[in-house]
Amino acid sequence: MAEPDILIGIDAGTSVIKAVAFSLTGRQIADASVLNHYRTAADGSACQSLEQTWADCAAALRQLGETVDGLARRTAAVAVTGQGDGTWLVGAGDRPVGDAWLWLDARAAPTVRRLAADAADQVRFAATGTGLNTCQQGAQMAHMDTTAPEFLDRAEVALHCKDWLYLNLTGIRATDPSEASFTFGNFRTRAYDDAVIEALGLKKRRGLLPEIVEGTQTTHPLTEAAAEATGLSAGTPVCLGYVDMVMTALGAGVHTGDKNAACSTVGSTGVHMRAVRADAVHLNKARTGYVICLPVPGLVTQVQTNMAATLNLDWVLRVAADLMSETGHEHSYKDLVDRIEGWMGRSRPGALLYHPYISEAGERGPFVNADARAGFIGLSAHHRFSDLLRGVVEGLGMAARDCYAAMGPMPAELRLTGGAARSAALRSVLAACVAAPVLVSAREEAGAAGCAMMAAVATGVYPDMDACIAEWVKPLLGPPEAPDPTLVEIYEGLFPAYVSARQALSPVWDSLAAHRAALGADAQEEQTQMTLDAASRAQRG
Repeated sequence: MAEPDILIGIDAGTSVIKAVAFSLTGRQIADASVLNHYRTAADGSACQSLEQTWADCAAALRQLGETVDGLARRTAAVAVTGQGDGTWLVGAGDRPVGDAWLWLDARAAPTVRRLAADAADQVRFAATGTGLNTCQQGAQMAHMDTTAPEFLDRAEVALHCKDWLYLNLTGIRATDPSEASFTFGNFRTRAYDDAVIEALGLKKRRGLLPEIVEGTQTTHPLTEAAAEATGLSAGTPVCLGYVDMVMTALGAGVHTGDKNAACSTVGSTGVHMRAVRADAVHLNKARTGYVICLPVPGLVTQVQTNMAATLNLDWVLRVAADLMSETGHEHSYKDLVDRIEGWMGRSRPGALLYHPYISEAGERGPFVNADARAGFIGLSAHHRFSDLLRGVVEGLGMAARDCYAAMGPMPAELRLTGGAARSAALRSVLAACVAAPVLVSAREEAGAAGCAMMAAVATGVYPDMDACIAEWVKPLLGPPEAPDPTLVEIYEGLFPAYVSARQALSPVWDSLAAHRAALGADAQEEQTQMTLDAASRAQRG
């Protein structure tokens, strides 16, 4: 029988769950995907069924098996990563306590404000390197402990998305060093830190934290039940990857040995990171961002994340589509995306300021404000849609620069991944905003590749991660695209105004949030009264 020659990477994202087959040398062979399912509500909740997530993951693996001949016998190992943060509580019999709270969930905002104002948060930040926000499991569990402690009382372990899938694949309750240390631990030791747990007010919940497993060193076998569900072979080694942000960055080139290189993923969210040694981390005064361990000894990534990136483009294009539809001229979203380059060419650089805080959850990098909202500054009667579109694109570039400024000097080189990296106009804006050449990785599924690389090291295909990177990553980096000097000068002059404006807008966002809350209370009272009136009429009838 031939030796196994395939590594499978699972990337359970917010939008889709993907299963990707790679050769042992990193060539992508095939992929399969299943749409992810979650729901949001007006109270800021964003929840996802644990059972459905596992069913969708298993379905993606079965689909991959239908595409790749002999997948089960050819698979050397499986690795899994997934959307970060969030809270996936599991109770007796490895059954879910309830639906997961996703990273999109904003309900913990009051608890975040309370904890961040406490002096103990400085101790927590110094250890984790990570600013407290509503996305994180620590903040969410602290909020649950205050508002619904029975939820935690029924739990036996608190997992993340990838950890839940790993449990279903192997029967092992575990998490990885990256999520463990930026939430509850210390990035220098890659272990839990009691002072951090106490600062979150979760000392009595310490028993919910799972074992930390280093996936480049330890694997667990696929169980019989998981083999039946997925179509793979029982006993296949399974590797627990790091959180999806660093797996994507690893696959796209955040660490290749080049000095001061950085990596941005421009997708629904914007993730901006640089690889540094743990003793060279720059912690900002605002106590924001993340420090996330890499699966390379002594190396971490400094990270700042925009809550929304291409979601801003989705919004402005859908506004255009709605207006055109009103006039009887239907346009597909794809058709409008294809017009971005033309609109950019018909507009003047730097004419408007746009803050890309379009998410209902506000912003988390390089500052944390759940009430932050998007907006244009500088509009006048001569501006047209092309100017608005350019303003949105430039807002994404300014947001990226804002994030890198919070981590130290601008990068010498920027590697790009994510769907938006395909846009020449966006690449040009990003390059000019950070004043550095950009390179685009040809790697199609960087997140799945990143965790598959961990499996390649764990199973001895490569002696260490650097050797794997040399074959899986470096050859796929495209040529550098130099920034336009004219645009660099324009954006250099515009950036101080961008920062000053977002700082000045904070009290305005507070007032708008209070106004929204009042309107919501009035609407709820009106709905209650309408219900009572209807009931009264029914009784009289």
